[in-house]
Amino acid sequence: MRIFKILLLFFPVLILFSCNERRAVSIYEEKGKPAFGDTIITGSIGEPSNLIPILASDSPSHEVASYIYNGLVKYDKNLNIVGSLAESWDISKDNLTITFHLRKGVRWHDGTPFTAHDVMYTYKVIVDPKTPTAYSGDFLLVKEAKVLDDYTFRVTYGRPFASALISWGTAVMPRHLLEGKDISSSPLMRRPIGTGPFKFKEWITGDRVVLTYNSDYFEGRPYIDRYIMRIIPDSATMFLELKQYGIDMMGLTPVQFVRQTDYDKFKKSFNKYQFLSFGYVYLGYNLKHPFFKDKRVRQAISYAIDKREIIEGVLFNQGVEATGPFKPDMWAYNGNVKRYEYNKEKARALLEEAGFTKRKDGILEKKGEPFEFTVLVNQGNTVRIQCAELIQKRLSEIGIKVKIRVIEWASLINEFIDKRNFEAVILGWSIPQDPDIFDIWHSSKQGKKELNFISYENPEVDELLVRARHTLDREIRKRCYFRIQEILAEEQPYTFLFIPYANIAIHKRFKGIEPGPAGLMYNFKDWYVPEAQRRYKTNATLSP
Repeated sequence: MRIFKILLLFFPVLILFSCNERRAVSIYEEKGKPAFGDTIITGSIGEPSNLIPILASDSPSHEVASYIYNGLVKYDKNLNIVGSLAESWDISKDNLTITFHLRKGVRWHDGTPFTAHDVMYTYKVIVDPKTPTAYSGDFLLVKEAKVLDDYTFRVTYGRPFASALISWGTAVMPRHLLEGKDISSSPLMRRPIGTGPFKFKEWITGDRVVLTYNSDYFEGRPYIDRYIMRIIPDSATMFLELKQYGIDMMGLTPVQFVRQTDYDKFKKSFNKYQFLSFGYVYLGYNLKHPFFKDKRVRQAISYAIDKREIIEGVLFNQGVEATGPFKPDMWAYNGNVKRYEYNKEKARALLEEAGFTKRKDGILEKKGEPFEFTVLVNQGNTVRIQCAELIQKRLSEIGIKVKIRVIEWASLINEFIDKRNFEAVILGWSIPQDPDIFDIWHSSKQGKKELNFISYENPEVDELLVRARHTLDREIRKRCYFRIQEILAEEQPYTFLFIPYANIAIHKRFKGIEPGPAGLMYNFKDWYVPEAQRRYKTNATLSP
């Protein structure tokens, strides 16, 4: 979506406002020259769990960490793989060996030089079985890792690995601060030191995380002086802060995007951006629960949930139906899988087939156990809470009693998801650009902190996941992922709900934003505020 400018034909309208208002409007529409300075304040309903990205699986942690750390490679605007800490690389003819040529002169935020030994340390700590990480799978495929010299790092695989190159986009960790220590209790979890465009300044629990610019960044210092993530665990409160200029940027809820921002004052101060997000929302089941072990039960719940009702009533049509773990514009997406159109009669028939009978009070039971369960939802996410309420209503109509428990984000992840202490949960997954979904769906990924927390196991899916990641032939990979989607659609370990549109509001003083296939934030380092439009001075004390 392009950023539209005010056309000259609107000028007669602008003169109706006071001089101050007219200046405020016109100055934000002027592009201005790139300049250093100002602060961007974003809002997040969830607080980071920790700021060592290989230990975190939540989006607030990865968002902050992405500005502090670098990988060897990254995606550009058009989703091409380009260098980051690696200046270039060579791939052998048999596609088994990658030799990375690293940038010279890069320094960690404490001034220590970055070298290939940091990359080697990162590799070793990720594959260490004592490290509680969800991301070891890609690196366990490395047959040999070797430091050739301070700025050359080589990895060799035992067989071709389709995601080999982009897997090295993983954040590189500082060896000199971590080697020989327990990474899971490192001070860097709260006070990280990276090589990225921003340096860590402070983390006030429950309030904010503050980063400041890195003047020594190898790609040039970012224009914006400070990045602040404010923790605001309620979307309505966050929206009020946006309108009162307490924050500069947030993801709007569907009702905010459609109905609550369509007025002149908001349009004069903020730009809105929309694109189909890189993620989906789902109702996930603990497959060790006695009721959810039976796929007929999961299928019945999927038939009993009206996805169109959710998309129209909760999302205001700001999303599309999800049928599996990919979105429709991806080459791996299979649009011909089994679908679960809203059908209460099919749901009832499946539950009867699974051995459930109705009690006098209308609640289903099996062997004397009533069919009731609790759905966990994260605090502040009104969309997911409203989804849970609609699901609760629809399932009550077929005799299933659903309770809803709303939990603060960090507690939900650390105390319930990680400990497998749940019956069902509404969550979302980001969708990777490469469709390798091994870490979420392979049966081996059920360990502590790993991502297959619903305990899904299917031998055919395991085999297909392995086959797909070990061939470079896209047609073979496509056939594997198509079949995986067919199996997931049949077994319904999740009820795949929807893929939302990302609806982002950003204050108009921020320039250099260039939406592309990679989204908005890929070039955050290059965003700027013209000098005449700055709101905050570098050394000012912020009290939003």
